[in-house]
Amino acid sequence: MSASPASRVAEGIGMALDSIRANKVRASLTILGVAIGVMVVIAMASAITGINRSVSRILESAGPKTFFVYRYFQAGLNVSDGSDELSPWRRMPWLSVREAELLRSLPAVRDVNVAEYSSGPVSYADERLKSVRVAGFGPAWVLVTGGEVVAGRSFTPVEYAAAARVAVVNDKLADMLFPGLDPIGKTIKVFGQPFEVIGLHAEAASLFTDADEPRLAIPHTTFTKVAEYWKGWLEIAVLPTDGATVADAQDQVTAALRASRGLKPGQENNFALVTQDKLLESFNSVTQGFFLVMLALSSVGLMVGGVGVVAIMMISVTERTREIGVRKALGATRREILFQFLVEAATLTLVGGLAGMALGALVAWAVRSLTPVPAAVPLWSVAVAMAASIVTGIAFGMYPASRAARLDPVEALRYE
Repeated sequence: MSASPASRVAEGIGMALDSIRANKVRASLTILGVAIGVMVVIAMASAITGINRSVSRILESAGPKTFFVYRYFQAGLNVSDGSDELSPWRRMPWLSVREAELLRSLPAVRDVNVAEYSSGPVSYADERLKSVRVAGFGPAWVLVTGGEVVAGRSFTPVEYAAAARVAVVNDKLADMLFPGLDPIGKTIKVFGQPFEVIGLHAEAASLFTDADEPRLAIPHTTFTKVAEYWKGWLEIAVLPTDGATVADAQDQVTAALRASRGLKPGQENNFALVTQDKLLESFNSVTQGFFLVMLALSSVGLMVGGVGVVAIMMISVTERTREIGVRKALGATRREILFQFLVEAATLTLVGGLAGMALGALVAWAVRSLTPVPAAVPLWSVAVAMAASIVTGIAFGMYPASRAARLDPVEALRYE
């Protein structure tokens, strides 16, 4: 009576584990190659998942209806040599504060925020920081960037209009400049100019707004006077009213900007309206490049493991030639011998896959603990890693398994 498939699988797994114990060095090399390939899949998938979650949180902090107006927007990575043909943004007019005020007056728009960014020196007493992220915002900036002013206040429309020298610092910058002190009311220097700290802003850590990065916000009107920055890249965030849809607000914004810029019917927009969905789509197109890298790196590891499978299984076939002959003499079919060796090969690579998953999870934990990226192991990556490990074992184990299955029982019994 022939053995059941389950018993044959158990027998093959047992033989594979015996082979690992008997040939520790050879088996370790096989397992290592597969483990590296699987670790790359798990680690990169975890990092990409964390980055996507972080980007989603950034966009959610702005509110689900918020959309953005940019001078130019190109999805994905864009490499340019600086020429007009390869840098179409050069032909786009700058966005202006006047246009932002025009959009604020539209019926479907609740509020807008203007933003430009730079980095510069910030100091207080003997504490000097060479490069701090400085943002020039409009009065409605907290609605857009998220977080909360936990002490003091933000700057008012009157202070914004007067280009007041006031600043709202984040908690990290406060800890660096005023350890153990209340930052409110202190005078700091930004780009060498005195500013009064009027508020403390706390923000959740995310990929692009790292809570561990010192940052401060000042009125945009002041920013343009004191900051050293790359001009021409003002951004406008638009918050539709509760009663208006995003489409309604976008239609009004588009019509207002086209009329303001004198665009005729049929002419293309010389500005870009970008919704959160479009930003996510653009970001996902960038992450596809990381997936290609992940595929290439993991393939190398799996190939190394596969070559190891061929080597160790060929040795196993040679060492067990008489055993194969005995089994065939007792009635074992070619299919049963083939199945046994394929199970053994797949078990070898599966052990490597399990080791790789453990290492990948460890890398994901380190990324989550040491960086603002909330890396997490997605279930699909575990399934892909397991499947890749088993398929590698079966694919590379096919040749030695078929060789074992084709052995002549008489010649195998004579083998010494």
